[in-house]
Amino acid sequence: MLEELKQKVYEANMDLPKLGLVVFTWGNASEADHDKGLFVIKPSGVDYDALTPESMVVCDFDGNVVEGDYNPSSDTATHAWLYKQWGTKIGGVVHTHSNCAVAWAQAGRSIPCYGTTHADYFYGEIPCMRGLTEQEIEEAYELNTGKVIEEGFQGLDPKAVPGCLVRNHGPFSWGKDAAQAVYHAKVMEEVALMALRTENLLEGVQPAPQYLLDKHYMRKHGPNAYYGQAK
Repeated sequence: MLEELKQKVYEANMDLPKLGLVVFTWGNASEADHDKGLFVIKPSGVDYDALTPESMVVCDFDGNVVEGDYNPSSDTATHAWLYKQWGTKIGGVVHTHSNCAVAWAQAGRSIPCYGTTHADYFYGEIPCMRGLTEQEIEEAYELNTGKVIEEGFQGLDPKAVPGCLVRNHGPFSWGKDAAQAVYHAKVMEEVALMALRTENLLEGVQPAPQYLLDKHYMRKHGPNAYYGQAK
């Protein structure tokens, strides 16, 4: 079942350590088939060296295992909730514990847009969600993580802001597929490091002006985008 999708999700997961976004088993990637109401995700706690396309797990949008020999990622309920709530706006989800993005999450701070690298991919700051309550953690930790992300994105477009931080936890990113979600995870880590260094260099630094953010984001993603080559 979904053999081509398993291959894609396997490759996306293997890119995480290759890009320096995970160590040990600290991350996961998934991709959805919205037509079938299913998604494929990395198995829980399996070393990357031991992963194969066949070891990927197929789940439905309620987080139930449909096919697979392993338990799915412990973050499966978070992925499932985002697919279920945001529908075809997203096709892939990634969660990592990448070093610098986690530092911002642990500080409970959104990552301001200080320059054009950030603006090319995120239309505004990368928001940090609120921390989960004790009751939310005890009740259904991973599911409520997804709900907290959905709550924090009220009024935001997840396509224009393809990732966030969850306070005291770490970064989540998404995209049209698993490969793009990985790409956005790497962008988040890089701009998190750039922002940290910027603040270290200049106390009280201000975010980039809105007109510069508009220009850089819209020239790549707007209705009259002109960055890159015509299709």
